[in-house]
Amino acid sequence: MTIRIGNAPCSWGVEFAKDDRNPTWRTVLKECAEAGYKGIELGPVGFMPEDPAVLSEALDEYGLELIGGVVFRAFHDPAQWDDVLDGAKRTCEALKAHGAEHFVLIDSISPRRAPTAGRASEAEQMDDAEWAAYRDRIVTVAKLGAEEYGLIPELHPHAGGFMDFEPEVERILAEVGPETLKLCIDTGHCTYAGFDPVAFMKRHMDRITYVHFKSTSAQVKADAIANRTGFYDACGQGIFCNLSEGEVDLPAVRQLLLDSGFEGWCTIEQDCDPTLDPDPLGDARKNREYLESIGFE
Repeated sequence: MTIRIGNAPCSWGVEFAKDDRNPTWRTVLKECAEAGYKGIELGPVGFMPEDPAVLSEALDEYGLELIGGVVFRAFHDPAQWDDVLDGAKRTCEALKAHGAEHFVLIDSISPRRAPTAGRASEAEQMDDAEWAAYRDRIVTVAKLGAEEYGLIPELHPHAGGFMDFEPEVERILAEVGPETLKLCIDTGHCTYAGFDPVAFMKRHMDRITYVHFKSTSAQVKADAIANRTGFYDACGQGIFCNLSEGEVDLPAVRQLLLDSGFEGWCTIEQDCDPTLDPDPLGDARKNREYLESIGFE
């Protein structure tokens, strides 16, 4: 079995393509390679060059393979549908151009849900009609990626959006078949949402085609939930810590992947504030070394 470990621009604080606080895209590629990785995600479309020739040359220069890309847009908001489609199509074009296959769909943070991140019992729920339209928008984008670009569409639960807590993830998996939608499970976001990533993965390994490795600081998470801290403020406080320092049982995740015969990429995503992490290169090295220490190659 071969599991390959990559990293992502969000580990350098890149959440949005046009954020003035971002490092340069070349800095991210260079430091990812220096930290010992052979693969990287696209990041928010528009952060990396959208000219395939320019990006291909840089990926070759740093010895990196493009793994996949994320559509982090407001699937929950029908008024932003054009923006969702724009991000989806541009991401698909970039992935296809570079031979990547992981097309990850994330409902972005909603003002209606951000205050209850980590608080499932208090979170606002959609009514049935709103949910059906929301689900259908996700399905439309999933089919776009699969049918028009040959990609693997993967749903990614995420804190602060409407695809966050375990019951809503289970609901969409029950309503949308595996032939349409796979799973990219993020171990840190599961933990932030209050459910056990290992137990969840055991139930759904047949749907999981991609994994994001992330861990949470138990103390920062508890404080963020108690204080109703916003998602990005929690990132700035270090809720997503180095893998060796967090509460996610990554050795158990590794064993489950081994037992299930999982093959392919798993990607570290250590979401952070681009101005507050003093050493993203050092963190990237530490995370790779930690995964090697528990048996990943």
